[in-house]
Amino acid sequence: MLSLKGKFGIERETLRVDSFGSLAQTPHPFGDDPHITRDFCENQIELVTPVCGSIDEALDALGELDTQVREVLQANGEHLWLYSNPPHFDSEDEIPIAAFTGDHSSKRSYREYLEQKYGKKLMLFSGIHFNFSFSEDYLHELNTERTDFRCFRDALYLRLYKQLMRHSWLLVLLTAASPFYDASLDKSGERGIIKSGYSSMRNSERGYWNPHLPVLDHSSLRSFTDSIRKYIRDGSLHSASELYLPVRLKPRGVNTLENLAEHGVDHIELRMFDLNPDAPLGIDGRDLQFAHLLMLYLLSLPDFDFTPALQTEAVQKHKNAALIEPDAALTEQAADILHHMDAYFAADADAQNVIEFERLKLVREQADICHYSNINT
Repeated sequence: MLSLKGKFGIERETLRVDSFGSLAQTPHPFGDDPHITRDFCENQIELVTPVCGSIDEALDALGELDTQVREVLQANGEHLWLYSNPPHFDSEDEIPIAAFTGDHSSKRSYREYLEQKYGKKLMLFSGIHFNFSFSEDYLHELNTERTDFRCFRDALYLRLYKQLMRHSWLLVLLTAASPFYDASLDKSGERGIIKSGYSSMRNSERGYWNPHLPVLDHSSLRSFTDSIRKYIRDGSLHSASELYLPVRLKPRGVNTLENLAEHGVDHIELRMFDLNPDAPLGIDGRDLQFAHLLMLYLLSLPDFDFTPALQTEAVQKHKNAALIEPDAALTEQAADILHHMDAYFAADADAQNVIEFERLKLVREQADICHYSNINT
């Protein structure tokens, strides 16, 4: 089926730790390898798969990078911390900003700006980013009126972006995996494991968000990029990279607003996945398959006006879904969406198996919430 074809990529952030489980203080041991790089700090490894033809192929590529990294780290007496929340640290001195130099020195300057604005601790949160684009053949098939292909593609991805922003809470609800954290995240040097009120801290109100929610214009790609640029001009944002929303539209090549406006949307990025400590690579492939199915389903829904009020509501629901006890209405809405997805993919047994995998999570989550509530009454 053309609808299931596309291009897929995975970016995975993890922290390097020593044999005691403390943040590694050694330099990044992989040079300028574009597939094994750093995120905010020198001890935060980001694996970036090449563009792949399927989710399975992307997971295989991630597995190869993971093996390569683990072999080098093992020789250095280090390993990967496969949790979204960081381990214990005594002070922020143990969080060295990534030491980019030479042609990449601007990356270090940007991270120094982030340190001043958000603090180092926030930047330790790690997760999975999932990149996806539809096949060109499928987009041509959808373009039944044979309008300008570039305009059609940009409008389609912008429509999908709005739907994903409005439904990002669903993926948080289904993949949150970080309810415990070390007390040093509250106060440097403090020790002790704390069970928070969040199932995912990095998606919660304590996670990655701008100080004030940027309200964007989604009427066209040009209007969209111009509305982001407005916040850059007034100093609210350093660049488009500082727009901390759970979904991004991205161009081919260098990720800049200029490139996006000039050449259009190449792919869409989902940024809300926690590291799953029960999955060897930090992500269960079925969760990525579900995200793919969700995008296909959302594309079938009618377009809507993504008003400022709806943008605010979308972020509030995203944060709500990151709670240990989210609003019961969210779980009911999630079950309703899965029901409609099941009907939409009625002819695809594999898709229905993936949807059932997610539905069972809702059943278990409800049981856990009831148990947690009983304990606290």
